[in-house]
Amino acid sequence: MKKILAGVMIIIFAVVFFSATAKAESTIIGTWKQIEDQGVNKGKAASYIEIFEKNGVYFGKITKLLIDPPDTVCKKCSGDLKNKPLVGMIILKDMKKTGNVDKELGPEYAGGTILDPDEDNTYKCKMWLKDDVLTVRGYIGISLFGRSSQWFRLK
Repeated sequence: MKKILAGVMIIIFAVVFFSATAKAESTIIGTWKQIEDQGVNKGKAASYIEIFEKNGVYFGKITKLLIDPPDTVCKKCSGDLKNKPLVGMIILKDMKKTGNVDKELGPEYAGGTILDPDEDNTYKCKMWLKDDVLTVRGYIGISLFGRSSQWFRLK
């Protein structure tokens, strides 16, 4: 009986330990559904963004458009991005995990930029990950002057 009880306790400990470890190591890498946060399509899923890591730095590119036709180009973009397809465009650049953790939003990523191709504006960016929700904040100057939206992990 003691052996069975000890075995059950070991299994319970292992399950709790490994699930806590997996939760603590969640990552922003993956594909996210971006929801429009303003305008006529507010609240609608607009695109899928794939976040990937290269040498400890995170980037995000549009992989699918959900409202606009898949062959939509960036008419308002300037420079090298003018009239380039939105699908495949890298809109999130140079994000790094900071080590800071917000009690409500989770671990923070910052130091990079995010492009709004609808307006051809590039903003400083911060992101926080909690469970399968990524809070993305684009801002000018200081974080107070910006707006946040939530992206949801595709499973």
